[in-house]
This record gives sequence, C-alpha cells and structure tokens, in this order.
Amino acid sequence: MTLEELFDIIESRAQADPTKSWTAKLLAKGPEKCAEKFGEEAVEAIIEAIKDDKTKLASEAADVLFHLLVMLKSRDVNLSDVMEELEKRQGLSGVREKASR
Repeated sequence: MTLEELFDIIESRAQADPTKSWTAKLLAKGPEKCAEKFGEEAVEAIIEAIKDDKTKLASEAADVLFHLLVMLKSRDVNLSDVMEELEKRQGLSGVREKASR
C-alpha cells in the first residue's frame, strides 16, 4: 500500500459513521485531538526505537504514518502538498534546506 492509497482511504472514511469508523471518530473530535493522537503515536515509535525492537517499531511507525495522514486531513492539507514540498527539497543538502527556513 502506498501513502497515496492510505490517504485516499482516510478521505473516504472521513464521511463514514463515527460509530463504525475509527478514522471518522477521530476526525469528528477535531484537529487538536488528531494532532494529540499523532503525538502519542510518535512518542510510542520513539520508545520502540530506543528499545531497538524492530517489530514493534515497524508497527508504531505504521501508526505514526496513519495518524499523520489523519492529522493532515483534519486540517485539509493534501498529501500531494507534502509530496510537492519534499520534491522542492530534493537535491538540496539538509543543512542548506534548514538554513533557508
């Protein structure tokens, strides 16, 4: 599955019944809750990275990616906008790109 496919699924589930869809339920709680959930998942991924548990890290990383996309959807930011930003940065060193902000 690609991130684009996952984002499409999130967009379709945004209109679902919140009692039947985790995505719809989370989005119904608003952008702040979506951001909070993303942060929780990111911390869990950090913990698994520190513990060096590759299986659990992969699982938590999947949660991070999913909740990042839900957070983007909650603020009407399209994945394509993020990908365009990454394309702009391609070919720049990380140091140069960071200095340009």
